[in-house]
Amino acid sequence: MKGKRKLRKQVNRTRLGLKFSVKKARVAQQLLSKRVICEDSLPKAIKYVGGVDVAYCEDISIGAVAVIDFNSFALIESQTICCKTRFPYIPTLLSFREISPAVLAIKKLRTQPDIFLIDGQGIAHPRRFGFASHLGLAIDKPAIGVAKSLLCGEVGKFNDEGWAPITDKGEIIGAAVVTSFGEKPVYVSVGHKVSLGRAIAVVKHFICGRRIPEPILHAHKIANEEKKKLMVIGSKKC
Repeated sequence: MKGKRKLRKQVNRTRLGLKFSVKKARVAQQLLSKRVICEDSLPKAIKYVGGVDVAYCEDISIGAVAVIDFNSFALIESQTICCKTRFPYIPTLLSFREISPAVLAIKKLRTQPDIFLIDGQGIAHPRRFGFASHLGLAIDKPAIGVAKSLLCGEVGKFNDEGWAPITDKGEIIGAAVVTSFGEKPVYVSVGHKVSLGRAIAVVKHFICGRRIPEPILHAHKIANEEKKKLMVIGSKKC
């Protein structure tokens, strides 16, 4: 019992002394999930796609966004932001930790993407509201969740197009998509304002022989470059 109380205190309080209610966060996810749109609300001809990732260096969160040309795959623009990490890491509540640096980085963009690929879950989440859904709703933009691991549900049989449905409680919540021979699939799900079929197509479009789609790879790269700068400037061990 004593150990459980200690764990609860660790979970509900960050190093900054800010209280974080797990119970309220879960309720908020359930309520906000009802506002997620699982239908296409983006141009038929996509011009720019944004990749989003968040890295960490001690108590600093690094939000990164890369804008990629849909046809040429050229990097059009990238932005980063560094801010204090406000919330602890809690499984299934990661979006509350990553939403602020992601939104701040996106706000710096001069080129606005038609859709975002986010390193994280969309509705393939126990409460149907992962980071991609949270971010898509926050910025009111189409968003796709591209995760490296399965958070919930079961993967069905792969079809001839190289993907299999992810089902949870009788509901299709995403797809496991094979992107590179011999590699594990990525787990694609609707974030906001996009259908699952379009989400799979966009992800597959940006696969260049590697597991992770190009927009997210670019965002991951620039986030890590910023992290290295922090390590040098502040002698941080990240």
